[in-house]
Amino acid sequence: MAENNIAMMPNYYDIIIIGAGLSGIGAACHLTRKNPEKSYLILESRESLGGTWDLFKYPGIRSDSDMYTFGYSFKTWDDAKSFADAPSILTYLKEATNDYNVTNNISYNQRATSYAFNTNDNIWTVTAVNLKTNKTNTYTSKFIFNCSGYYNYDKGYTPDYKGLSNYKGKLIHPQNWPKELVLNDKKVVVIGSGATAVTIVPKIAEKVHHVTMLQRSPTYVGALPNKDKVAKFFKFILPKKIAHKAIRIKNVLLDMAFFNACKKWPATMKKYIVKKAQKELGDISVHPHFTPNYNPWEQRFCLAPDGDLFKSIRKGKASVETAKIDRFNETGIVLESGKKLEADIIVSATGLRILPLGGVNISIDDVTVDISKLFVYKGCMLSDLPNLFLFVGYTNASWTLKSDLTSEYITRVLNYMDKNSFQSFCPKTRGINLEPTPLLNLNSGYIHRARNILPNQGDKAPWRVYQNYILDYKMLRIDKINDSFAVFN
Repeated sequence: MAENNIAMMPNYYDIIIIGAGLSGIGAACHLTRKNPEKSYLILESRESLGGTWDLFKYPGIRSDSDMYTFGYSFKTWDDAKSFADAPSILTYLKEATNDYNVTNNISYNQRATSYAFNTNDNIWTVTAVNLKTNKTNTYTSKFIFNCSGYYNYDKGYTPDYKGLSNYKGKLIHPQNWPKELVLNDKKVVVIGSGATAVTIVPKIAEKVHHVTMLQRSPTYVGALPNKDKVAKFFKFILPKKIAHKAIRIKNVLLDMAFFNACKKWPATMKKYIVKKAQKELGDISVHPHFTPNYNPWEQRFCLAPDGDLFKSIRKGKASVETAKIDRFNETGIVLESGKKLEADIIVSATGLRILPLGGVNISIDDVTVDISKLFVYKGCMLSDLPNLFLFVGYTNASWTLKSDLTSEYITRVLNYMDKNSFQSFCPKTRGINLEPTPLLNLNSGYIHRARNILPNQGDKAPWRVYQNYILDYKMLRIDKINDSFAVFN
């Protein structure tokens, strides 16, 4: 189809971006910066931008990565705190939308339900439902940027607790935190040991009568200062943009060094982490609640800014139980040991439900595509899916580091295609025998529950997801676009 005819199609945009969260807003800003000639529309299923940072309302919600790497490469983080709360992150995102004129390119209450590609026209048709009016809308575009995140926004994961119907108190999931929940002088049990539980417990500890973090197994928790003295020094001596870049590089390298040290010398790093936790706890024993039976970074590492979780425990306002739940009773929880935990409120911080690509139906020439049979290409595309880019962050570092690299790679792809008058770009696993391996390399419950619906990674580049910023930087910003697996038409 001729270019001028494509442009006249109804609701046509060069690019449709799915999701107005951190990745979607970032992708739009990158387009304005690097490809201003391209038209785009963001379809956002909710009534406001921000994604995770607007959806979650539980106490203390914050980033568990420093904002110099969690923020964008092109927009400085000017707050003194390294680990920001949700309102601060939302302010940052809204500033970015204003700085790069993104606001008027967002269509709210639009949930994408299907992507259909036509190989004759090299055009995607996106079907979306307006969640307020139930009206179905269709949009056409040459490219789709899927920035919808990886989990179900409607409902988190709650186990099927035995005896739950007997419980007379309140059971809530952090993803659906009630607006008017009264915590003052309540006995609270938070089930879980991940980032959400580690965030909630110290935040509510001062209000409640007592809060217990009930974990089936321990997690590594580290304490870092919320104000970076080196960052403060860089900001004092360097211009703002240069300082931001220098701090970002410093933090990337430190995070990579820590992660790689955990992988290379797990026993040594375990002793180091546990020793630091013991120092934070003072006279309270680190065993068994902060001594996991797995090596560091086999599951996600949790962070306590300024050691807030440890402080709450030292003060006696919070405590930890490491045990399995037998059942719920009228007043709380009965553990397998027979011990009873009384609770007015129980918070089930038990994880998310993964929903890859927002749960859309994908088809090519009316043939449905099963993404669980596909391979991830360079961490940002899927085999056999043309002109569709995925924005997926790191599990061992800041999400935005990878989404920024993805946007930079897309800029290179768009410029290459324009220069050579190509209409489609599709990665193909031709001439290579790939051994499928799980996409995410963490031993976490929410990942295990989703293995049958996620695409695979291969056992060699560019089909391998390395979770390594330097390797990805080389692959996405330096290596040539037209490799032996890239098919351009």
